[in-house]
This record gives sequence, structure tokens and C-alpha cells, in this order.
Amino acid sequence: MMTQLMQWDPFREMAAWRSAMDRMFEESLAWPVGFGPQPQGYSLALDVLEKPEEFVIETAIPGIDPNELDISLSDNVLTIKGETKAEKDMEDARYHLRERLFGNFARSVSLPAPVDVDAVEATYENGVLRLNIPKTEEAKPHKITVHSSHVIEGESDTIS
Repeated sequence: MMTQLMQWDPFREMAAWRSAMDRMFEESLAWPVGFGPQPQGYSLALDVLEKPEEFVIETAIPGIDPNELDISLSDNVLTIKGETKAEKDMEDARYHLRERLFGNFARSVSLPAPVDVDAVEATYENGVLRLNIPKTEEAKPHKITVHSSHVIEGESDTIS
């Protein structure tokens, strides 16, 4: 059996440790209800997609009244806040498993390009919040045309 040696890279090791620590802290916020101490709030899972003209942000928040969401955008930082409420417990029933999170949530994300705050569109459908955030004209990609000189067949541009 042949063993491959790999050069040790301290930066790769630090990145792996940081990733592991980030996962540990994120998972500690997702404890099931009824199984140990509960966090006072939780972080919202987001999908952030960049297109040439806009950013699209989606998050699943089932069972919430979209009018109760607090969504703000300031200095290219998007913040979404709200609260999911637990249903009333039934008197003659007991949970065998209760994993959904309830309570306050908040999530902020910094957008990497300037955006048009006045043109943001927010929709809520089937429990999914979708934000379309257009980029400013300065942040949108601009096509640059390359001009070339016209070369006539048979002529040479060489200097003797």
C-alpha cells in the first residue's frame, strides 16, 4: 500500500477549525423544544443569490404573518426580524417529539455591492419570503466595447 504525503498548510488547518467551530455554534441554536435548555432566539437560514442586475434572498418562515416581519436595509446590510409563535398545547396530549423552533429570530447579512433601497420587492408565498434587491446602476456590470482598426486585405502595417 502506497501512502501519500501532503504538505502541512497551517492556513488550511485554521480554516478547517474555524468551520468546525462555526458549525458547532450554529447547531447549538437549533436544539429541539423540550430537550434541554432553549435559546432565547434563533438565526434565520438564508439563501443569497447574486445575479447581474440584483440580489435574490429567500428564507423559509412558515406560519408567520408577513405583516409582522421587520425587514430593513441600511448601509448595504439587510436585517430580517420576527417571531414565530408556538401553537397552544393540547391539554390531554403529550409530545413525543417537538423539533420546530419558536420565538424571536433575527438575521443580518451584508450585501457585497451597492443596492437600490427604494426598489426592493418583498413577497411571501407558501411560507417562503423572497426579496428582490436591485443593484445600483454603478454596481451593475457594464459591457465595454473594444474598437479595432480596420485592416484592408493586402496592406501591411509593418514599418520597414
